[in-house]
Amino acid sequence: MVSSTDRIERELLIRAPQERVWRALSDAAEFGDWFGVELDGQFAPGAAMAGRIKPTSADAEVAEIQERHKGKRLTLVVDRMEPTRLFSYRWHPFAIDPTVDYSNEPMTLVTFTLEPKEGGTLVRIVEVGFDSIPLARRADAFEANDEGWALMIDVLAKHLARV
Repeated sequence: MVSSTDRIERELLIRAPQERVWRALSDAAEFGDWFGVELDGQFAPGAAMAGRIKPTSADAEVAEIQERHKGKRLTLVVDRMEPTRLFSYRWHPFAIDPTVDYSNEPMTLVTFTLEPKEGGTLVRIVEVGFDSIPLARRADAFEANDEGWALMIDVLAKHLARV
């Protein structure tokens, strides 16, 4: 998919109804199950969500990668929720160093867009805002998330195939 220094894009036709994909994205507990995070609370526009990284239950290989970050804290702020069509949030990308306070850094925006297609739902993930991340960690954050979204869109499909 298209990438620049500021934007990551991924898309995949997932063989599940749009309403089912929406639930996997919009329910905080289910999102955490496949994404690999334990979140405090439920998603709602404007909600600031605290959480901890935990290994995904949907893919053993990705869970092994996540294991080294288990327990590290993260924060995301829900941006928009347009039922069955769009879910977005802001977060600090690749904020994994527990000795660093990322709270004053700009956040990137992650948007999931769902579109019904023959045979399932087209899921598009776009993350933008990397050019505003401090230069000292911008390239690492972009690279980590570029690789991460390539994995996570497949993890979402695997999750939906098993539930």
